Amino acid sequence: MKLLRLGAPGKECPAVLDSAGRTYDLSGLTRDIDGPFLAGGGVERIRAALGSGELPLLDAEGLRTGAPVARPGKVVCIGLNYRDHAAETGAEVPPRPVVFMKDPSTVVGPYDTVLIPRGSAKTDWEVELAVVIGRRARYLAAPSDAAETIGGYAVSNDVSERAFQLELSAQWDLGKSCETFNPLGPWLVTPDEVPDPQALGLRLSVNGVRRQDGTSRDMVFDVAFLVWYLSQYMVLEPGDVINTGTPAGVALGLPDKPYLRAGDTTELTIDGLGSQRQTFAQA
Repeated sequence: MKLLRLGAPGKECPAVLDSAGRTYDLSGLTRDIDGPFLAGGGVERIRAALGSGELPLLDAEGLRTGAPVARPGKVVCIGLNYRDHAAETGAEVPPRPVVFMKDPSTVVGPYDTVLIPRGSAKTDWEVELAVVIGRRARYLAAPSDAAETIGGYAVSNDVSERAFQLELSAQWDLGKSCETFNPLGPWLVTPDEVPDPQALGLRLSVNGVRRQDGTSRDMVFDVAFLVWYLSQYMVLEPGDVINTGTPAGVALGLPDKPYLRAGDTTELTIDGLGSQRQTFAQA
């Protein structure tokens, strides 16, 4: 299934998109699509309600699409997780996952305006496969245990300010946590529709020019390993988001360093997970 949230910021209505492209209102089943809903058998309740025909249709025309999961408790990011991206930035392929955190308030809708921070000269794009946790993951015994904790997958744009990230601090957080820096969605796609998260094409264009064209099979550390690994060092709670890294083609790695400016647009897509489009504006 494809879960989504429609409406103005803070007033989104939970919904589901069926295989025929019809949108149904979930507000009779849940107040929101969030961690407690995912952990409490929410997906199974939706499936049963769809099967019985009890969900009302929702007219989605003209409605804003919000992030498909309500504000997560944390956004955990993996850096340099594609070999070609590490190479283009001049970094070594890491022997262990590079882990950093992103302010959860950065999460916005897939078509929302993204703000270039004041003082920014190096705002960059990153198409990423996002993993949304559906059940608590704590000290998993093996990567094979990760699948049962995953609530779904989504498209993520891990927007970054490279000067803030790499020049102002030894930590990356300053360049990752600026407001609106994590468009997510349009959908939370349940795992039954993503039989192999390591076989997904990821693409991103800037002003109509293709910049990134990769595949999740080129990850250094795959999804199952990442969920297991992170669970050894932190508790992953339902609703948490993991950004799993980006393939080559970011502005930082291109010869002319074409960083984003106000008025630029980015378009992102991942196979089976939908597409995003953002216009950038000055904060």
